[in-house]
Amino acid sequence: MRKSIKSIKSIIIVTGLLMSANVWSQLPKAQEIAKRMHVGWNLGNTLEATCDENAWGAGKTSQKLIDSVKAAGFNTVRIPVSWFCHSDTISNKINKKWIARVKEVVDYCIKDDLYVIINMHWDKGWLENRINAANQKEVNKRQYIYWTQIAKYFKNYDKHLLFAGANEPNAANAAQLDILISYYQTFVDAVRATGGNNASRTIIVQGPETNIEKTLDLMNSLPKDKIKERMMVEVHYYTPFQFCLMEKEASWGKPFYYWGKDNHSKTDVEHNSAWGEEAMVDKLFGDLRTKYVDKGIPVILGEFGAYKRKLSAPSDQVLNERSVEFFGKYVVKSALENGIIPYYWDTPNNLFNRDSGQVLDRGVLKAMMEGAKEAKKK
Repeated sequence: MRKSIKSIKSIIIVTGLLMSANVWSQLPKAQEIAKRMHVGWNLGNTLEATCDENAWGAGKTSQKLIDSVKAAGFNTVRIPVSWFCHSDTISNKINKKWIARVKEVVDYCIKDDLYVIINMHWDKGWLENRINAANQKEVNKRQYIYWTQIAKYFKNYDKHLLFAGANEPNAANAAQLDILISYYQTFVDAVRATGGNNASRTIIVQGPETNIEKTLDLMNSLPKDKIKERMMVEVHYYTPFQFCLMEKEASWGKPFYYWGKDNHSKTDVEHNSAWGEEAMVDKLFGDLRTKYVDKGIPVILGEFGAYKRKLSAPSDQVLNERSVEFFGKYVVKSALENGIIPYYWDTPNNLFNRDSGQVLDRGVLKAMMEGAKEAKKK
């Protein structure tokens, strides 16, 4: 009888070890994950809003909304998150209710088999506006404490969850980039130190200002990692600014209402895009591919977007809407053709009704998905 009990115990121990090995199996390489990620969507102005999920009118994110995002054709979601706002800024301990809420939203995405990115967003600029020697020690300390907590909390998640170390870090030159890389090194070290799935989880670092040209010029090396091929680079794209984001006329220029060589107005010529059209998209994305993607470092376009205006002349309105839709289609198509994963920046009640999940702008949505389909044909 004793011999049988001993055998049973041995079987239990071996089974337990096998189960542990299975739970902590090595996650796929970044390139493999990138191949499975297609068109992405940002839960913008929500969990990164100043100290409250509804501070900028997003309401409370629900499973219904994420289900709609999935049904619309997106297969990956970027969730910008504030942490400084929701922590003791002396001890840097994150509020338990807040991290549980972030987990709840992540779980909505995981339930729908979506890939998910959670990041360290602007959050009063505690990191992004303090890329200097005077604040370097303090920022690195906080970065390590935050990411240790976050990584431990999400340790059991599989390949579908990715971590991003910052958002749009204000590094404008090589000296600032060196300091920024130290923040990323701290991020990498903190995540890897928690072990388990985090030992091989894909993580994302952002180029200086997430500006493509500055990233191409300055970011010639990445933080050191204990494991190979588990890192991505992030940039953003709101070019030309006059078309994508400029709201009012300024002393230096006017907003662009029309974008794309076939969408220029013959009557409202002063609002045609004077630069930054199709050729620039292809050039910049092609350069990113050459510098990173072709060398095994996937790139995400963490944010992009252009938004429709309210114009008085009906013909101008139609042309503006067509331009915005074409921009979405062209950026998605060119990004995917260059191995870059594009994430549309969405705000409350822009693309989706945040309460019901209803699609509010079918034109932009259809255009982006058409761009994705056309890219797949190549």
